Amino acid sequence: MKTTELEGQLETYLAVRSALGYRDYFLQRLLQDFIRYVIDRHDDGPIRARTAVDWACATSARNGVSRLAYRLSVARRFLTHLRVNFPDTEVPGMGLLKKSPRRNPYLFSKEQIADLLKMAATLGPAGSLRPHTYETILGLLASTGLRVGEAIRLKIDDVELASGPPRLEIRESKFHKSRLVPLHPTTADKLGHYAQRRARMGYEGPPHAFFVSERRQHLCYGTLRSWFVRATGELGMRPADGGRMPTIHGLRHYFAVERLTLWCQQGAPVRDLAPNLSVYLGHVSPAESYWYLTATPALLMTASDSFQHFATPGSET
Repeated sequence: MKTTELEGQLETYLAVRSALGYRDYFLQRLLQDFIRYVIDRHDDGPIRARTAVDWACATSARNGVSRLAYRLSVARRFLTHLRVNFPDTEVPGMGLLKKSPRRNPYLFSKEQIADLLKMAATLGPAGSLRPHTYETILGLLASTGLRVGEAIRLKIDDVELASGPPRLEIRESKFHKSRLVPLHPTTADKLGHYAQRRARMGYEGPPHAFFVSERRQHLCYGTLRSWFVRATGELGMRPADGGRMPTIHGLRHYFAVERLTLWCQQGAPVRDLAPNLSVYLGHVSPAESYWYLTATPALLMTASDSFQHFATPGSET
């Protein structure tokens, strides 16, 4: 296959994905590298599956097992597209490169969340909005499961506290998807108090960010993340048995697990409600939300107890 044909097919493939809402800058770079690899090592004949496997493994000294499997999956999807117009193209089979098991995240307890909020409230400089900003955004992440970037990008008009119910409008987040996130009344009250304090202290103005830095701009994710790492370290939050370190993204996991646990305790139909949680979190499919069911032994135990109660003859339903 000629270079111009491969490049044209890649352009078409990426255009289709863009129309579906995918942001593919990194994937584009990977596939451009794949095409260069094919051109350097191939004749004008059809692409063979072995070529894709060799390319995926070409950087094995720098990448782990999961990374190699991801590279092969990127090539596999493109070759599937390519085979529509070039039927002799070979597509590697599934499972040729083993993925590493997905490690469970660090899961915060309610007490640890409270400790983090208290530490955020003591931040300096004195008389600034910063401690109120950090305390409020952490509380929002823990009570809604928003992605960190979604919370940071919120603008004043996106926080609709006068609506019934109060809600957030998340605009074009992952995969260009927008959604409305209803808020619990206590969360809405906290956001309302923060908005009043922000206005009273004179932090309003362009770019009309809801959570503002001391420079009157949107918060910097790197700065917030660095503080979070230091704070969890000072509070002695460490994983057991060599697990993952606590991360700010773990607040999203905390919310999901708490919600699923509550549904199990209430005897609610978790399977029927999981799609609602998926939409609320902005997941692409309920399968991403189901993963949280395996994230904690406590949640599994709660689900098991609920099922046992349901399955026992003569038990109340």
